[in-house]
Amino acid sequence: MPRSILEESRIHPAIRDRVANQHADIVHNVQAAAASNRILVVGMAGNPFCRKARRLLDGAGLAHQYLEFGSYLSQWRRRNALKMWSGWPTFPMVFAKGVLIGGAQDLQRLLASGELVRFLGEP
Repeated sequence: MPRSILEESRIHPAIRDRVANQHADIVHNVQAAAASNRILVVGMAGNPFCRKARRLLDGAGLAHQYLEFGSYLSQWRRRNALKMWSGWPTFPMVFAKGVLIGGAQDLQRLLASGELVRFLGEP
């Protein structure tokens, strides 16, 4: 499922490095955390859907790591780098075994159907 991104040839050479490295630290942080944790929730303060995702995981007895980047009024530029990297437009971003599974509602559906537990390989 390739998604459209601007081809490198359509980005002027003078700004390619800036485009490639815009807030790369936050992206690398999330990549590393997604790779080293069975379940990762990436969120922001004050967002009720981030709290919902964490409550769902706690209720299911599934341990998870949580990374929080700012609130509605802070760090939005840094969070935007995550949206561009993942292609996911909202928070939370929930990863299981390094795979983006969506947000809180997607997590809720996967838990209700038992698909998340099967995906994780737990009894």
